[in-house]
Amino acid sequence: MTRSRIPHLEGVLSSDEVVQTAESIASLQLDTGMIPWFPGGHCDPWNHVETAMALDVAGLHAPAERAYEWLVDIQLPDGSWWNYYLPDGSVEEAKLDTNVCAYIATGVWHHWLCTWDRGFVDHLWPTVQRSLDWVLSMRRADGTILWARNADDAPWDYALLTGSSSIAHALRSGALLAELIHEPRPDWTAAADVLAQRIDDHPEAFEPKERWAMDWYYPVLSGCLTGDRALARLADGWPTFAMDGKGIRCVSDEPWVTASETAEASIAYAVIGDMATATDLLAWTRPHRRPDGAYDTGIVYPSLVRFPAEETSAYTGAAVILAADAITGASPASRVFVPRAAD
Repeated sequence: MTRSRIPHLEGVLSSDEVVQTAESIASLQLDTGMIPWFPGGHCDPWNHVETAMALDVAGLHAPAERAYEWLVDIQLPDGSWWNYYLPDGSVEEAKLDTNVCAYIATGVWHHWLCTWDRGFVDHLWPTVQRSLDWVLSMRRADGTILWARNADDAPWDYALLTGSSSIAHALRSGALLAELIHEPRPDWTAAADVLAQRIDDHPEAFEPKERWAMDWYYPVLSGCLTGDRALARLADGWPTFAMDGKGIRCVSDEPWVTASETAEASIAYAVIGDMATATDLLAWTRPHRRPDGAYDTGIVYPSLVRFPAEETSAYTGAAVILAADAITGASPASRVFVPRAAD
């Protein structure tokens, strides 16, 4: 493990603390490779990929690869995954979510940048290809992508802004993987371009979810909104979602601050180059940190009640690690979110 490549943000999060948090995530991993949210909890493929990415940033590449292997093992024949799995391997929710299924492309591109392991990319490529092709099978004529479908194949009739932003990001990551292995997929890039344009020009094309913080910052985090549009969006939403010195509300109408939303908003500010605000936001996650490096999911103010009660979540620790990397640029994979010169 090369400590010099692990994020270190003086006074906010040390490299030793990053490793400790990653080890708390790895300690949850089952023999199958699945990383549940918490001991005995369920797992969804999107957050599972996020935890694998955090492990890679901390140099824990072996458990990260086992996490991706789990997705290879359980992928459905059409390229999708169910929404939630339980530790015994059973399906908790028989829904197919396009964003959940797309994120593996971002994860595998991130893993490549961390490891330069072309053999692992080649191994994962068929899984990535099937997943993104399934996601695009849910595309509507206007370029938006339906959120989900049920086990009986009945599609839901709307698209989501946060999910679509993440999908556009995943399609671009997948296209970069395709170029790497000399199997170009310009259709993925084109689909991402159309989706990003809809996000920029036609927000009414998406189901209204303004109550949720993710709908505020994710179009910026994903790179779908850039320049002045990105700056304006973050400025407009700050009074609604930010609790100064505490973090980001998960929803606008409750004083419930979640460390994962706070860390993801930190990444969004890093994307626009506002490292001061990004660093402040990451520092505001400190009250969520436990002595073992795990993070409480949320805190309700002013009561300081932990909510959900006693819950720490792997994806929360992962978001903190990825935010630290986005700010510091410590790993080559930080440019998955924040564009930087090639290392």
